[in-house]
Amino acid sequence: MMEKWFVAAKKADFNAWSKKFNISPVTARIIRNRDIFSEEEAEKYLNGTFLDMYPPELMVDMEEAAAVIERKIRSGEKMRVIGDYDVDGIMASHILTKGLQALSAVVDTVIPHRVRDGYGLNELLIEDAFSDGIRTIITCDNGIAAVQQIALAVSKEMTVVVTDHHEVPYMEEDGQRTELLPPAAAVVDPKREDCTYPYKNICGAVVAYKLIALLYRRADLEPVKKQALLDEFLQLAAVATVCDVMELLDENRIIVKEGLKRMQSHPCEGIRALLEVNGIEQKKLSAYHLGFVIGPCLNATGRLDTASRALALLAAVDRRSAVQAAEELKEMNDSRKLMTLAGLEKAVAYVEENGIAQDKVFVVYLPDCHESLAGIVAGRLREKYGKPVFVLTRAEEGVKGSGRSVEGYDMYASMNACKALFIKFGGHKMAAGLSMREEDIPTLRRQLNENCGLTEEDFVEKVHIDVPMPLAYANQKLAEELQILEPFGTANPKPLFACKEVHFHSGKKMGAKENFARYGVEQEGKHYEVVYFGGLEKFHAFLNERFGEGADEALYRGGCDYCLSITYQLGINSYRGRSEIQILMQHFC
Repeated sequence: MMEKWFVAAKKADFNAWSKKFNISPVTARIIRNRDIFSEEEAEKYLNGTFLDMYPPELMVDMEEAAAVIERKIRSGEKMRVIGDYDVDGIMASHILTKGLQALSAVVDTVIPHRVRDGYGLNELLIEDAFSDGIRTIITCDNGIAAVQQIALAVSKEMTVVVTDHHEVPYMEEDGQRTELLPPAAAVVDPKREDCTYPYKNICGAVVAYKLIALLYRRADLEPVKKQALLDEFLQLAAVATVCDVMELLDENRIIVKEGLKRMQSHPCEGIRALLEVNGIEQKKLSAYHLGFVIGPCLNATGRLDTASRALALLAAVDRRSAVQAAEELKEMNDSRKLMTLAGLEKAVAYVEENGIAQDKVFVVYLPDCHESLAGIVAGRLREKYGKPVFVLTRAEEGVKGSGRSVEGYDMYASMNACKALFIKFGGHKMAAGLSMREEDIPTLRRQLNENCGLTEEDFVEKVHIDVPMPLAYANQKLAEELQILEPFGTANPKPLFACKEVHFHSGKKMGAKENFARYGVEQEGKHYEVVYFGGLEKFHAFLNERFGEGADEALYRGGCDYCLSITYQLGINSYRGRSEIQILMQHFC
């Protein structure tokens, strides 16, 4: 993939910010690059706490949802929480169920089975609830698109409360959009046009957390117990926020920051067990671990089996049962990794053999791929080719699939433009799920590509540089200061620096598989070490093209002088009680 480097040029009085917040001008500039405009916003970004979170009642229908649930609790009516099988849905389901049980609600939980039920509410789930004597359903991380299903529930005189965060379905006529809200007693979704909640990019578990927080504020609940539960639920909301790839800005940043603090000191039993079986030290827990270790373990159960295993882990009250459940989830995730690699190999072969490599939007049909892996494989294909990807698999009825998008392509809006091809679909700009007829796959591929509006420029990887900075400024003091910008993630990436005229003189391959390397470099007469984890094949191919065949091998023998421009990140490498700066090369040209 081609790359284009951009240096952020957002302006502010960096010296004033530096003085006010006791940070370097470099760090002040990085904060401004995260779309922080004012000193007030910078203060919240750096020092925001639990107290800076927005009141739940600012969300439209939130107070109505609380009032409905309070009436049901008083009457002793049986309620059912229906969630989703991904991390966000699992966390939201547990927050609502345990949170309501603490208020003496009669409530149980159902997570749809990925293969049998598909995503979200369906008629069978409504019928099952009715047969079980349930007259009130609370959805979480789903429901906003279930107009027909909720209409069925209402026809049976059932009460439905929707809590969701996905895009609201709409119809468009003459350029005017009309939202299609389900006929529920309350529809809580910050994406509603009439919702004035200050920050709309929260996940489903945060919406559930806000509902429980409001109910607790209005209830006569013992203060210590209430705070302990809210602390636990905040941990789970933080995990969901990272795993659902929400922007780590504004309220989300506070949720993840505060959630991590609680997990590092007093994690709930389920999280503690997952940390233990994965060998993660509590105090070193980061957003990375949530997204790439903890989250995949929780996701694996909903992908390969049933999400009830993850719910059992979260409900565990003693270490023994929690560790046993966590070990099962880890084993399932290890199995899922192997299946994903096999699925990715088949997907790449499909792209190359079926002549779709030149398509702007990939539609890849893998009939035998486990449908639970479609989203992961789509994400890996997007990384490899830099294009929006839909991966479709054969299901019990027709075809199911998942999509993963790129910056500049609104996947949900594009699907809405050809919605007649889908039996069911939902999602947002960057990801989506669908079901459809197998015979319509060629038409879907054609329509998506004809109407995508993408140009070749959209497929050039954009490398956003925070600060051009010589290696002489990359010292340990700055590296330690940059830790105040954590947690890192979507919309708040690790700071990226760049410099020209870096002379590579020697190298040494590292790791058991020799898949990363450490290089001796020089700039302006000073010597440094640079580490590269990004894939040696790519770097070697670049060296051989730039400096001649065998240039890569010569570098490891030493005595070379290859002059490059690089981008890099700063890290702290701690080993046996010693800490030292680590310069991590990311890109080169």
